[in-house]
Amino acid sequence: MPGLGKSLIIIGLIIVLIGVLLTLAGRVPWFGRLPGDIFIRRGNFTLYFPLATSILISVILTFLMWLFRK
Repeated sequence: MPGLGKSLIIIGLIIVLIGVLLTLAGRVPWFGRLPGDIFIRRGNFTLYFPLATSILISVILTFLMWLFRK
């Protein structure tokens, strides 16, 4: 069962890192407001789709996963 313990520790660390990032995300002024994020406001309807932010996060996570697999 040492493999399960190691997996649980890694998952826990990932959850902690996500929590820290979400806490600090409000302090980064450009996070969620990149050129390419879709924001439409018409009357009572508001649509916000962070396309560029999602792509940036995906690239960063892919790079980190690539680093950890080596």
